[in-house]
Amino acid sequence: MKGLDVYRETTVVTQSKGRLIVMLYEGAIKFLKQAIRDMEARDYMGKGRNIQKALDIIYELNTVLNMEDGGEIAANLRSLYNFMTRHLTQANIKCDPQMVREVITILEELNQGWRAITA
Repeated sequence: MKGLDVYRETTVVTQSKGRLIVMLYEGAIKFLKQAIRDMEARDYMGKGRNIQKALDIIYELNTVLNMEDGGEIAANLRSLYNFMTRHLTQANIKCDPQMVREVITILEELNQGWRAITA
């Protein structure tokens, strides 16, 4: 397994910033889709774990925003990340898959934009 871990780390380290953002969005989407499956299976620990993984990614995306150079775009992204954090926290408490789907939709739209930029 060590070789695979080194490959994964090398893949992440050598990506452009834009591609890393795409990878983070894809990871958050993957975890949230799994959280929905966990809700449907009544696996509440799995649901909470996967929502937390997505929240960790969103937190990281939020903290690396350059508010000085990013201007209005950075401010809008910060607002979206804060909304998603609140929404997912409520979705986790209420065990509401629709709320999770709403965040997935936002992440997918952001991901499409970043993919277009980095293509």
